[in-house]
Amino acid sequence: MNVLITGVSRGVGLEISKLFLENGHTVYGISRTESEELKTLEQQYPENLFFKIFDLSNPEEIKQSVFKEFVTNHIPIHVLINNAAMAYDDIVTNLNYDDLKTMFDVNLYSPMFLTKYAIRNMIYNRIAGSIIHISSISAHTGYKGLSMYAASKGALQSFSKNISREWGERGIRSNIVVPGYMETAMNAKLTAEHKSRIFKRTALKKETDMRSVAETVLFLSDERSRSITGQEIFVDSGTL
Repeated sequence: MNVLITGVSRGVGLEISKLFLENGHTVYGISRTESEELKTLEQQYPENLFFKIFDLSNPEEIKQSVFKEFVTNHIPIHVLINNAAMAYDDIVTNLNYDDLKTMFDVNLYSPMFLTKYAIRNMIYNRIAGSIIHISSISAHTGYKGLSMYAASKGALQSFSKNISREWGERGIRSNIVVPGYMETAMNAKLTAEHKSRIFKRTALKKETDMRSVAETVLFLSDERSRSITGQEIFVDSGTL
C-alpha cells in the first residue's frame, strides 16, 4: 500500500510510519521539520520512505505542494492518515485569533484539504481507500486549557463521520482514532504531578502506549477492517 501520513518526524506519526514500513508498505511523509529519528528511518528504508517538508499552517498550498509536486495521481494513495496537530493551550479568556487560526489551519483545514485531494486520487485510481484521522481524548473529556484544541479535534471527528457517509458507496472508509495521553513533544511541558492526575483518570492508571495507537491505525488501513467506517476508535487506557 501507498500511505500518505502527516506529522511523521516525531511522536505517534513516526511510530505509525515505522509500523507501516516494517509491514512492507510505502510511506509518503509530510512534516514541518525533519528529525534525526526520521533521517535514520529514511536510511533504513530508502526505497519505501519518501519525505517532504511542508507546513500545514498553509492549507491553500496543499494542492500544489503535496498533490502536484509530491504525490501525483500517478501514485495511487491507498491510505491517508491525518496525524499532524498543534496544541494551543490556554484558557478561553485569553483567546487570541491569530493563534487560534493557525491551530485550526493545522488541525482541521489542512486535513480537510488533504482528504479532498486524497479522495480524488482514490477515485482516479479506482481504489477503495481508507482515511484515518488522529483525534484526542480531550475532544471527549474536559481538560483545563485545552478547550480550543478540543474544538478543532471535535470538528475533525464530525467531518470524518460525514465523509464516511458521502463516500462509502465508492468503498472509501473514514475513521477516527482517539488516543489518550502519550509521551509526545506536544505534552513535554506537563509536570510529573499533572501527568499523574491524568493517568489516575484512566482505568489502566497509565499512559497510552504509542505502539498500540499505531497498530490500531494499521488495522483500520487494511482489509481486516473492511466493514468499519464512520467510527471513533478509542485507544486511551480507558479514560472514563
